[in-house]
Amino acid sequence: MSNKKTQSTEGAMVEYVTAMIGGQLFGLPISRVQDVFMPERVTRVPLSSREISGVLNLRGRIVTVVDMRARLGLPRDEDGKTPMAVGVDLRGESYGLLIDQIGEVLRLPEDGKEENPVNLDPRMAKLAGGVHRLDGQLMVVLDVDRVLELAPEMMAA
Repeated sequence: MSNKKTQSTEGAMVEYVTAMIGGQLFGLPISRVQDVFMPERVTRVPLSSREISGVLNLRGRIVTVVDMRARLGLPRDEDGKTPMAVGVDLRGESYGLLIDQIGEVLRLPEDGKEENPVNLDPRMAKLAGGVHRLDGQLMVVLDVDRVLELAPEMMAA
């Protein structure tokens, strides 16, 4: 057991793009992140759920904008700051996840990821693929597929 430390330092590392949503730190696996952008000229989609902010054109691609606060059951952000969006793809479709603030890229050991704690907010737990305990805070790992799995019925008009 004494050499476990040395083994874990050689273990696989995963890079996460970090984002703040409603005061909670989230991490998205960098392998899933296409880009980060300021969502401009978002067009509402009639009859879409409140989790869909609308669609926008990003360099010639139509991107569906998902309001992550709504997706997590959080209240709207009223501080007037411009949200950021993290671009992700699912089965060839492009999505922008609206977040409050983008953070740094963190490189974390894969074996440091833990199961969702039992006291994790259930709205977060259903979109989380585990957590990393960082100094003084919990980073919830977003499972991009789960975040977007509502997509077919969200889009049905």
